[in-house]
Order: sequence, then C-alpha cells, then structure tokens
Amino acid sequence: MQYRYMGRTGLQLSVLSYGSWVTFHKQIEDNSADRLMGMAYDAGINFFDNAEAYAGGESELMMGRVLKQKNWERSSYVVSSKAYFGLRGPENKPNQAGLSRKHLFEACHDALRRLQLDYLDLYFCHRPDPNVPMEEIVWTMHQLIQQGKILYWGTSQWSGAEIMEAHKVAQQYKLIGPAMEQPQYNMFERFRMEQDYLPVFRTVGLGTTIWSPLAAGFLTGKYLNGMPEGSRLSYSNFGWLKDRWLQEEKIAKLRKLMELAADLGVSLPTLAIAWTVVNPHVTTAILGASKAEQLEENLKAMDVLPVLTPEVMQRIDEILQNKPRLDLA
Repeated sequence: MQYRYMGRTGLQLSVLSYGSWVTFHKQIEDNSADRLMGMAYDAGINFFDNAEAYAGGESELMMGRVLKQKNWERSSYVVSSKAYFGLRGPENKPNQAGLSRKHLFEACHDALRRLQLDYLDLYFCHRPDPNVPMEEIVWTMHQLIQQGKILYWGTSQWSGAEIMEAHKVAQQYKLIGPAMEQPQYNMFERFRMEQDYLPVFRTVGLGTTIWSPLAAGFLTGKYLNGMPEGSRLSYSNFGWLKDRWLQEEKIAKLRKLMELAADLGVSLPTLAIAWTVVNPHVTTAILGASKAEQLEENLKAMDVLPVLTPEVMQRIDEILQNKPRLDLA
C-alpha cells in the first residue's frame, strides 16, 4: 500500500480506502462488514468512509460495531462522516437536513454516537447548501475542530468556485478552511478533478477522497449481460445510476476498455481504479466492494500502476474520445 498526504495537511491516507455507501446494511451485514474491513486494514488501508445518510444511519452503526470489536489502535485508522441529507430523506423536518449550524452540530454528535468514536478524523459537507450563508458553514466547521469533535473538514460535490468561496471566508475571519473534497471521479466522470478544481489545487491546495472509481460497478463489466441480483444498480432507489451508466455509447466504450485490459493482461476493475490514482491530485480512491473476492481483486490495482504508461493512457483517452488530462502538475 502507498500513502499520500491529504492536500496540504500532515495527514496521510492510504491510496486505496474502503467505504460503506450502499454496501453496509443494504448488501452486507455485520459479519461480512467485519471480514471486509479486516481485509482492508490488513492490506494497509487506513481510511474508512461513511455518512449520516448511508442506509439512514445504519451504515455508521454497523461500522461502529465493527470498529469496537476490532479494537484497533485509534491512531492507526481514519474515519469520516458527512452531513447534509439527514436520516429520513423526504420525511426530514425543518433543520434535520442541510448545512445549518444546528444540523451540522447535531449530525456530528449523532455520527460520533453511531460510530462509537470520540472524534471524527474527517467531516464533510455532503453537498453545497445555497440556503445557508457560507460564513455560518465555515464558522461551524471551525468550531467543531476547536471543540475536538473533528480534525479536518471538507466538502463533497462542491464546485471549485464554492470551495474557493469557503477559503475566502476562512481567510477573512482567520478560520480553518476546507482541507479536502470528495468528488466522483472515474473514466467517465472527469470534469471536476481534471478541470474545475485545478485552480484550487494550485492556490490553496486540496486533498481528494474520490468516490465511485468503478462508476457504481459499471467499470467492472458485470452489467453487460443483464442486471445481477443484489448488485448496486439492481436496487430500485438507485435508478439514477442506471440512467447515468447504462447507455449504448458508454457500453460500446466499455467493451473497448475490456479489450484493452485483456491485451494488458489485467482486469478491467484494477485498470479503472489504477487509472484514477495515477492522477497525483487523488489522495485516495474509495473502494466499495461487497464481497471478499471483489475486494481482493480491487486491491490489485496497486500492482497495475506500472502498466499505465503514457502510451496506455493515450489509448484509454482515444477509447473514451476524451481530451487527455490537462497539466496536473
């Protein structure tokens, strides 16, 4: 396993990490979560990602039970949570969602209770909230750090302009600004990491904990012949994922990527994950495997990194019909 500093902080995260979105409580139960987190930890993974909205809080409860049972040294792992959506979706009452000081404060305490932790290493604003002044958001996250409830705060799915606005507020009031962003990034979802965030990387710095490096499983190739039972896209409440990925044009590109992976003697999932972490602005790529064999395969992405020569990267861009990555230095 390799480790990278998270942006301009002193925190080091494993280049591959493990997350619980959809997986925990939806696809797997405690015994499987215990095994998968143990496998990840033994492989050198030190970051475990979660959020209040994942399975309505059940994901954090499950991870908390596993962490307590494992009894690992607290200094050896990093845990995150995120706030915005609340626990109840459309049934949220006023102040039970969003980025108000009230919700961020209460959601943080609820996450600590569910995860059975004294503090969160990383705490994300899960989406931007145009209804809350940026000053209120930045002040609240700064105060949570001062109170010892969180160590670093960040954003998820924010635009580069919104992140820079948060830094402007932080500089104005001499507060701690966001240290990391959690965007979607994979072969088919590239704009923010490769274009929108470049000014942020170059000016204030930004760590990234990217999600969906396999495009919700699409880049495994398992959906080419139907919808496997129990797969992520088979859940009715994730229909938006089907609409995004199961398109003829993307499927045609997927077949060509599978052929390239075969030519290189690697699996498509490992190729796709390795492709994301070749980007030096990626601090860590979050894996969401629901089975031991999937996690074992995904972890092999570290061995695929030497295969991704400039020539191979160019072939991938030609298949995707995308411009090469901009200067990422």
